[in-house]
Amino acid sequence: MEEFDLEEGEFVELCNLLKLTGLCGSGGMAKVAVSSGLVKVDGSIELRKRCKIRAGQRIDFEGEQIAVVSRSR
Repeated sequence: MEEFDLEEGEFVELCNLLKLTGLCGSGGMAKVAVSSGLVKVDGSIELRKRCKIRAGQRIDFEGEQIAVVSRSR
């Protein structure tokens, strides 16, 4: 499981998270993945592209898992 640190932010939008972690090559690819129902947030399919992902949440996509953390708090 990979970790993504929010650093100073309170949240990151789901599509941006997929792009920033390299799970999707572009924002457009991330939007298609989310709208196609391929992404899960905390075990449930998430269809909102701009869903706010906060520390403590887990993202599942194509067999990869991302744990969102915030080490700055």
